[in-house]
Formats: sequence, structure tokens, C-alpha cells
Amino acid sequence: MSIDLTGKVAIVTGAGGGLGRAHALLLGKRGAKVVVNDLGANVDGSGGSISAAAQVVAELKDMGCDAFANGASVTEFDQVEAMVSETVDRWGRVDILVNNAGILRDKSFMKMSIDDFKTVVDVHLMGAVHCTKAVWPIMREQNFGRIVMTTSSSGLYGNFGQANYGAAKMALVGLMQTLALEGERYNIRVNSLAPTAGTRMLEGLLPQEQLDLLTPEVVSPAMLALVTDDAPTRTVLCAGAGGVEQANITLTKGIFIGADDDAPEKLVANMSEISDRSNEIVPSSGAAQGALELEKAGYKPAQ
Repeated sequence: MSIDLTGKVAIVTGAGGGLGRAHALLLGKRGAKVVVNDLGANVDGSGGSISAAAQVVAELKDMGCDAFANGASVTEFDQVEAMVSETVDRWGRVDILVNNAGILRDKSFMKMSIDDFKTVVDVHLMGAVHCTKAVWPIMREQNFGRIVMTTSSSGLYGNFGQANYGAAKMALVGLMQTLALEGERYNIRVNSLAPTAGTRMLEGLLPQEQLDLLTPEVVSPAMLALVTDDAPTRTVLCAGAGGVEQANITLTKGIFIGADDDAPEKLVANMSEISDRSNEIVPSSGAAQGALELEKAGYKPAQ
């Protein structure tokens, strides 16, 4: 099956280079019209220029693709709304949103300023919220939408010196979980992608022979799979160096400890059974936790 996005309209944030550029070029190659959004800031979020986005648009047009550049800051909702309005004015719809814009301000939590924490969360989390909020009513009205959140193994599993980045990236998975449920009846599918790519964010952190394998272009096929008509929803794909995996947030079967005075001691004594993953599940919603706990307590819903 060949993936054909002809007639689809995509917005890719942070698309002036690295992963965003690779995403935009692949979407264009497969027929989509593409908004190349990039503030043109440095890795730490400082500065700004639309020249990088304009260069990617030139590449897309050389391929015969329809595209335009936009320099909106994803942290400013009014700018994001204006970008989405321009997109609809030009092409009449928005089918795909890839929330890719991001910055780094790495330091150990002890040394990290509150401003550096808030700024990273603002760009990654609130930037995705702003873009998603702006396209959501359009996607509902047209009964079609595909949204990709860019998460990270730093959020899923932790990474030293990235408390701000990891917190924001895990928050995006929580956002995905709920929006996928709310968007289901409107054919809006929301997924996350955790890339490992040798972009400027990793410069100096890995040896060159590893960076040579971790090209952004080999991550983008995973993004493409998450925006097709038959895309899954509430799925977290991890991709890098040509490999693709799926991450899941699971729930073990656990045990019942009751409410007696020795409940804490029972918990500690049976921690190995509580953490036993042999019968774990991937909950269909947050309500699954409460349902499992009530079941262990002996509660049976009325028939």
C-alpha cells in the first residue's frame, strides 16, 4: 500500500531544520500541501529568523509541492491562530498537525533556574497546546484530523539534566491520551513520536559515527504512519537509526491491601507481587485504574 496524501494540508512546527524539515519534505513528497513553521530561534530559544523555513519551502517547491513559510512563535496563541487562519484561507482545511517545535536548556535540577524550566515547558507543552487548540475546531468540523505530538525518551524514561524537557515531553503523552478519546467521534487521531535523531540538539553529545546513523530522515517514516487515513490513535512510536518501537503506559494487576492499620506493611511486604508485570494491561482510559481497584475490593456493579 502506497501512502498518498494528495489533497491533505499539513502544518509542521519547528520545520526549518532537523526533524521538522525531514517531516515537511516527506509530507510534501507524498502529496500534502505543507505549512513550514519555524521561529528560526537557536537551540535555547533565543533569536529568530524566517530564513530557515523559507529555505525548506524552496526545497518543497523544487519538488513540485505547494508550501509556504510561517514564522509564528508557538508560545503565542494569537500568532498560532493567525497561522492557522492563513492556512485555511489558502487551502480551505487543515488535516495534519505535527507538533515538533522545541528548545533545550539542559542543566541539573539543582542548577536549573525556574525561568529555564518554565520556558522549556512553555515551548514544548504549551506550544503544542496552542497549535492543537487552533486546529481542533477545524478538524472536528471536517470530521478528519491527524495530530502528532513529539515526545521523547527523556520524558518516557528520564534523562539526567533534562528535568524541564522530560516533564514537558511526558506531559505531551498525557495530552495525547485525553485528546485521542475526545477526538475519536470526529475521526481525529492523536499519537506521539519519540525520535532519536542527530539534530543540532544532540551535537557534541554523541560520537559522530552514531550521529551518522541517527539521521532525521529515518525517523520521518514513523511520523508518516501516524498521519495516514488508517493511522492508529493513542500510540507512542519510538524511532531512530531505522528502528521503530512502541512504548506503552501499563498497569499491573496488583493486590488488595485493604484499609487496616497494617495496610502499609502489607504493601511493603508484597511489593514484588504488586510490581509483577506478567498480567499487566494497557488501560483503555484512566477509569481502568479505579475499575480494577474496585474489583479487587469486591465491588460488583449493579446489573
